[in-house]
Amino acid sequence: MRISTSFVRATATALFLFSATACSSVGGLGSILGSVLGSGAGGGGQSNQVSGTVQGVDTRNQQIGIQQSNGQTVAVSYDNQTQVRYQDQNYSVSSLERGDQVTLRIQQLQNGGYYTDVVQVDRSVSGSGTMQSGNVQLIEGTVRQIDQANGVFLLDASNRGRLTVQLGQQLSRNDLDRFRRLRVGEYARLYGVYLGNSRVELRQFN
Repeated sequence: MRISTSFVRATATALFLFSATACSSVGGLGSILGSVLGSGAGGGGQSNQVSGTVQGVDTRNQQIGIQQSNGQTVAVSYDNQTQVRYQDQNYSVSSLERGDQVTLRIQQLQNGGYYTDVVQVDRSVSGSGTMQSGNVQLIEGTVRQIDQANGVFLLDASNRGRLTVQLGQQLSRNDLDRFRRLRVGEYARLYGVYLGNSRVELRQFN
């Protein structure tokens, strides 16, 4: 899926808004889930479900913005173990798009926040039988291995572990030249789309 610059800016603005209000929004989520979450032994381990519409995915802070039926947006944490399911297929969290209707399995954390380990997509905003591979995201890290012949390199990304980055189909000449100049140990910044939990398609060097 191709993402325009205006879309990226709009998404970033939405993420800022829901992240900035996350603390005040947690209470709203708790009131919907009720005492089921609030009475767990040791303050954790209880789970329930909540439905809403995806407003954005904050990959840096690992939070999903969900707008509930009452119009309130809350931030729910996720991690690398969180599964996204749609029509009997699994996807990465980065595959979620603004407007997707989802049901999240929620657990209350000991710090009072909320975490989801399963996101069920009830309706994809794309309206197709498959989800998009993900939104364009800024990724940065240290280059560990380069395969010039196959257009692939390994990147130790900040807070994401080791990623396999493959060249996109329509890179500019400047980006192709930048790839040829890559060196092991170099710190690189790029825009890419997640094809899975540890594989990225390069769209542009930053």
